[in-house]
Amino acid sequence: MLAAMATTYLCPQDGTRADVTSLTWCCPVCRGPWDLDFESAGPLRPGDLPGRVNSLWRYEEVLPLSSPVTTLGEGRTPLVPLTGTVSAKLDFLMPTLSFKDRGAVMLAELARRLSPERVVADSSGNAGTAVAAYCARAALPCTVYVPEGTSAKKTEQIRAHGARLEIVPGDREATARAARTAADAPGTFYASHVFNPYFLHGTKTYVYELWEDLGGRLPDAIAVPVGNGTLLLGAALATAELLAQGLIDTRPALIAVQAEAVSPLAAAFHAGADDLLDAPAGTTASPTLAEGIAIPRPPRARAILAAVRESGGTFLTVTEDRIRTAQRDLAARGFYVETTGVACWAAVGGWTDRSVVVPLCGAGLKTGLAA
Repeated sequence: MLAAMATTYLCPQDGTRADVTSLTWCCPVCRGPWDLDFESAGPLRPGDLPGRVNSLWRYEEVLPLSSPVTTLGEGRTPLVPLTGTVSAKLDFLMPTLSFKDRGAVMLAELARRLSPERVVADSSGNAGTAVAAYCARAALPCTVYVPEGTSAKKTEQIRAHGARLEIVPGDREATARAARTAADAPGTFYASHVFNPYFLHGTKTYVYELWEDLGGRLPDAIAVPVGNGTLLLGAALATAELLAQGLIDTRPALIAVQAEAVSPLAAAFHAGADDLLDAPAGTTASPTLAEGIAIPRPPRARAILAAVRESGGTFLTVTEDRIRTAQRDLAARGFYVETTGVACWAAVGGWTDRSVVVPLCGAGLKTGLAA
């Protein structure tokens, strides 16, 4: 069931609200993404966790959905030390081999309860794969839009789950526009990992797991690869909730990592801006090995920038050569991770002055080894 009767979608820009049982995927006034206004079922009590289901659903008090049918056992991925100060959370061990399962299960479970005629998603690969898998689990018809050039292994996985695949000419932005046009059709549930806040409440379980596995504390910093910012914003939600519940004393710094080739958020952050900077006319995104975070204009840019600043964190960028080197370095340590998923290791792997956790958020089988 839904966690609370008073749960509503809320536009952070103009205060517009909508019922979560509707299929309204964005604010009808500004067309921006929703936040979720809901009250948790109660404080999370650490003593209640032993013996619970070994998945992200063990944190049911703080989730907007409960008693799922669509679960594939997602969550509770291992936390492994890489150096004396840097640890890795192995989210590439999720059912569809990426962290996107954390949010996709929320979207598919919500869609199952709303019984739409169809589900639509757009993705550079991993989110679409996850939505396709969880829609298969929920017996929901699903169409996934991806940009041309998406890894063949990812498109193969989407098709294998029975989803219809729409390959869109152009970049990630063109793909998003095509999916949003389809999402406006009556009877359509837009399983958007960017616009639907249920996804963020799924990704926040990443930090709840860190908190539990570290014995009721968090590291000094949490590094996160950032394109649309879904893992970072989920982490910000979780740290705020844990602080409000008195379960941590201070919030860790959020270290946002982008590929140097596509780094609009890093540019805005270091310019002191509250939103994305205006790109010069005719500017196009450069190609990058980190396809999963190659997002020129993320819709939640203002929230991402604010979350990093409020945490005392920063933005870092990594070159293509550093991504190649980091992928091979992790493989030599036993971890075969896709090129997007190695960005944080490339950025902070040499840190020795404070504890930091990096997510290895997609399996190397999804992209192969960078040339």
